[in-house]
Amino acid sequence: MSAPRLPLMIPVIQRFPVEKVADVEAAMRSALERLRLKEKVRPGIRVAITAGSRGIANIPLILRTAARYLKELGATPVMVAAMGSHGGGTPEGQLEVLASLGITPGAVECEVVGGAEVVALGSTASGLTVYFNAFAARCDGVLVINRIKAHTSFHGPLESGLVKMMVVGLGNPAGAAQFHSLGPGRLSQALEEIGRVILERMPVLGGVAVLENGREETAALVPVEPDEMIEREKELLIRSKALLPRLPVEELDLLIVEEMGKDISGTGMDTNVIGRVGIFGVPDGEPAIQRIAVLDLSEGSHGNANGMGLADFITRRFREKIDFQATYLNTLTATFVQRARMPIVLETDRDVILTALQTLGSPAPDRVRAIRIRNTLMLERIRVSPAVWEEIRGLPHVEATGPAQPPAFDAEGNLL
Repeated sequence: MSAPRLPLMIPVIQRFPVEKVADVEAAMRSALERLRLKEKVRPGIRVAITAGSRGIANIPLILRTAARYLKELGATPVMVAAMGSHGGGTPEGQLEVLASLGITPGAVECEVVGGAEVVALGSTASGLTVYFNAFAARCDGVLVINRIKAHTSFHGPLESGLVKMMVVGLGNPAGAAQFHSLGPGRLSQALEEIGRVILERMPVLGGVAVLENGREETAALVPVEPDEMIEREKELLIRSKALLPRLPVEELDLLIVEEMGKDISGTGMDTNVIGRVGIFGVPDGEPAIQRIAVLDLSEGSHGNANGMGLADFITRRFREKIDFQATYLNTLTATFVQRARMPIVLETDRDVILTALQTLGSPAPDRVRAIRIRNTLMLERIRVSPAVWEEIRGLPHVEATGPAQPPAFDAEGNLL
């Protein structure tokens, strides 16, 4: 087999639907006012505000605005870590994850608490136990804040959003373990079943749904009343999917991902972007990618490499950042063990890319279909090989922003 040669890469910009909030703080206050919190909040009550483990645009500002607003009404707001088994399932780990996202007492101007203790609120008609964060259960009110988007492990009327924040996020490790044990075919329905019990038995004041555009910017902040949360979220999920960034192809030889991590996606890389699901018995979607090379694990993932099994190749520096205890706890809780399989480990970025090409038969540089991305959230600016550019150049939302150039590496063989 001949030694592979690297293709030239062309910088390309994808222009996704641009729906953007101009003033996030003002929009958040407006959403809170439309929730009629002035009618629901009594002076002196304690309100739990959900704080999750995802990298959501403007999340410190969004949470701080909620805390300030509740203080103005005379309430005591408390940010509660709502992340299932993430952060290793410990208070210290949860607070570390939140701090990495900018969610600290100083940033949100109120107390931030973690904890794995739960209370059981009862059972659903199908026999599922309804677990709920013990601290939040002791509060006088709960304000749910989360981004709504397509999930990376299952699909249905409810996926990632306000309901999942209550069911899995505030379910702590116990609730997360039960939820993921059901298998992907039952998860959306389980969200609705458990969510309805929580809404009936907990003092949920309402929710604010965060929608993001293809640039990972805040597209909308939508107030959702408790009695309409489930049905309203189903509508908002459809709206959010229309804003979801995608790769501009249906098939690809090689995808080069500069970084993956839990702060980027629950599976490190968004399965809706890469097409790989990594769940036994669940077929992959589009695009169909022959090889995925991941160069680094994000700092915000804190060593949690859940989803690395979706890659074929990783670098040595990626491997050295893995916290196997955190990775395996997250993966075993989710039960999707294929996602924690170790990819082939090579020393440098150059080694990873050349080896991936070699396993493809060392295609001619002008024929290999390759794309390089920062991560699966940041898809507006990408680099594509000439063969891909010839395929996509007629699309109305793509534009080349420079000439084709060979990939540049530093002295250690890492991409510049």
